[in-house]
Amino acid sequence: MLEEIKILKAAQHNLKKIDVTLPRNQLIVITGPSGSGKSSLAFDTLFAEGQRRYIECLSAYARQYIEQLEKPEVEAIEGISPSISIDQRTISSNPRSTVGTVTETYDFLRLLFAKVGMPFCPRCGRRVSTQTSQQILERISESFPAENVKILSPVVKGRKGEYHRLFERLQKKGFLRSRIDGQIRELDEDIVLEKTKKHHIEVLIDEINVNPSSIDRLKEAVDMALELAGGDLLLLKKDGKEFYYSLNLLCPYCDISLPELEPRSFSFNSPYGACPKCQGLGFQTIHDEWGESVLTDEPCSRCKGSRLREESLAVKIGDRNIYELSKLPADKLFEKLSTLNFDDSRKIIANKILKEILPRLRVIKDLGMSYLQLTRPSSSLSGGEARRVRLATQVGARLRGVLYVLDEPTIGLHQKDNGKLISLLREIRDQGNTVVVVEHDEQTIRAADFLLDLGPGAGEEGGWKVAEGTLTRILSSEDSLTSKYLTGEKTIPVPAKRRKPQGWLTILKASEHNLKQIDARIPLSVLTTVTGVSGSGKSTLIYDILFKSLSNILYKAKQKPGQHESILGVDLINKVISVDQKAIGRTPRSNPATYTGVFTALRQLFSMTQEARIRGYSASRFSFNLSGGRCEECQGAGAKKIEMHFLPDVFVTCERCRGLRYNRETLAVQYKGKNIADYLEMTVDESYPFLKAHPQLKRKLEILRRVGLGYIRLGQPAPTLSGGEAQRIKLTKELGRKNTGSTLYLLDEPTTGLHFDDVRKLLEVLAELVELGNTIVIIEHNLDVIKVSDYIIDLGPDGGEGGGQIVAQGPPEKVARSKKSHTAHYLEMALSKGN
Repeated sequence: MLEEIKILKAAQHNLKKIDVTLPRNQLIVITGPSGSGKSSLAFDTLFAEGQRRYIECLSAYARQYIEQLEKPEVEAIEGISPSISIDQRTISSNPRSTVGTVTETYDFLRLLFAKVGMPFCPRCGRRVSTQTSQQILERISESFPAENVKILSPVVKGRKGEYHRLFERLQKKGFLRSRIDGQIRELDEDIVLEKTKKHHIEVLIDEINVNPSSIDRLKEAVDMALELAGGDLLLLKKDGKEFYYSLNLLCPYCDISLPELEPRSFSFNSPYGACPKCQGLGFQTIHDEWGESVLTDEPCSRCKGSRLREESLAVKIGDRNIYELSKLPADKLFEKLSTLNFDDSRKIIANKILKEILPRLRVIKDLGMSYLQLTRPSSSLSGGEARRVRLATQVGARLRGVLYVLDEPTIGLHQKDNGKLISLLREIRDQGNTVVVVEHDEQTIRAADFLLDLGPGAGEEGGWKVAEGTLTRILSSEDSLTSKYLTGEKTIPVPAKRRKPQGWLTILKASEHNLKQIDARIPLSVLTTVTGVSGSGKSTLIYDILFKSLSNILYKAKQKPGQHESILGVDLINKVISVDQKAIGRTPRSNPATYTGVFTALRQLFSMTQEARIRGYSASRFSFNLSGGRCEECQGAGAKKIEMHFLPDVFVTCERCRGLRYNRETLAVQYKGKNIADYLEMTVDESYPFLKAHPQLKRKLEILRRVGLGYIRLGQPAPTLSGGEAQRIKLTKELGRKNTGSTLYLLDEPTTGLHFDDVRKLLEVLAELVELGNTIVIIEHNLDVIKVSDYIIDLGPDGGEGGGQIVAQGPPEKVARSKKSHTAHYLEMALSKGN
């Protein structure tokens, strides 16, 4: 195996055919200004090629089920390993996805309950024990006197396959009929089952009238059914009712037989474990006006939100069932599982399974997320939490010889927990893996074994190698902008004086989630940061309570706000705007130009040109989403998708429009020598000189440049934008509106993906907003933002139940003196550095 990864002539996106040599089995940090080509190198080149080569080793059959990445624009890559990426995509928003399922911890917990769980009767709560075939025979005789019943043997229970050989074996043994997926079928007919679907096959043993004269025949049928199915029997009455019997488990008091315990008995994604009323979703569903099922916030009336069958919930380890254990925060669950006692025979089995569960929980704790429960829906996680949950999954897998590519793992992480994250990355490295991290966090940059600094600017001005090597080599580089901030040559200064509040917004008795009946005072017409460790209650206070309540009051929205008594001072603001990190659009047709309104103004500009007026073209002619001006061959997409069954889908550039999206007549209209497609291909910086003569376009483009987005293309597809870029585009849209003053802006970590220098630019834009009489509240961990804010509300002291209190509040200088706050220590250092 080579000791290095060699990349020759990398030219993906804005990379300038650079040659890069990275050491294997090291912690490598790629840094540089936003848009300098870091993600193009790390994800679109390194990760894409590592995964592509690995997938090519698989069979053609397997490849058709895997979405394959395009070959990156690079001459050659040597010494690369199979790759795994943990990027800015959030985890699945599927309501069935939870922290437990994503980290696979719940899968091992299901296995633990199936192997060493103690079953109890769901009705009377007594311990359930096994029964004999004689006892089953007696129960059937007593329960169904003088009734005609079918005795069936369940040989296949919810498993995939075609089962040709099984049917042949059954025929040879003399069986004539089976119930297959609920239908009685003759075994001599041609039975074709779908290989990829789950099937139920029950062999019909006999059909009997239960009476004293048929007892011998019934006994023979019961014994045969139990032997064939390995201890299980299904009785079918004439009215279709089914009764299940097993040699395994029975409550003699309630006459309830329980099926054999399997991992799927505890899965809410399987009919064997899921609550039959809510199908394992845990909440009630209603039908909307279009007749579609919609999930509500009301827990299911049958399972009370546990998602599982009552039989599954009746199995316990210690004094708790699987749902009660899953509801514990990760640190409490770790303690509980570590102190479990089993008898000798079960201890050997349990210890093997716990060896898989406990390391995963330890990683979740170490990453500052000890407050998370396994039942927590993954859709409710913040971007930073989602990334670290996926990181916990990878550490738990304990792989070797892998290339890990991570995108800003420190997002959403307090400085207190950064050290633990760095230790974890080193642990992955020490297991024999190469770890490549795209990062702007100073602590992580300083901890790297090898640094690669790209730049010197963004977009077309980026894509070059500025500096590489150890930290010492980077610090001595004269060309590196990163180095200037690390050495203190450039800094974001602390303001000479803080702004004074012009009123207060007060949230009384906030108690949602882990908030401890707190009264939070938010000053108006200033910049406030809400700080604290992960899980301390920041998002709950600002979004679940403040934003939802104000939306209901100001806009007559119908949102369900978090628990609180009231909010005072609402009359002092007239608008509330939330700027989050969700994507600006889910399809490639959505882009920065369409979202910010630049495209509308640009189309109007083209419709006013002399050529367009002669031809009678309106603004709609220049939309690639409407027929008339677009290319009808590709319907304005610029490319056509060709499905290749055993290869990745191929997107072929449309032959008619050559990828330009418009028809020839539309492209004939030009403004300053460029057609509409040319403008969409330009970056914000490139288009500015052409369009600055038009006040509306000039203002929108100026704001995009000032929030550090001059490098993005106007027509760049929305799905390719990072969370931080999407948030700053939303901020641009809001800044482009007519200012009314008295607006409350809520931002969630706007520095995501920003270099030190871009943070400085962003803070200048936010300061202008405040000077116009607006209020800005930011949830943030970035010390440069915290130190320049006028007021801080620090929540904590810890996450989960250990948080939810206001630990310190006031101007930064006051908070830095707090003895209880984890933020104070780091803030004090940042203030002294900034001064």
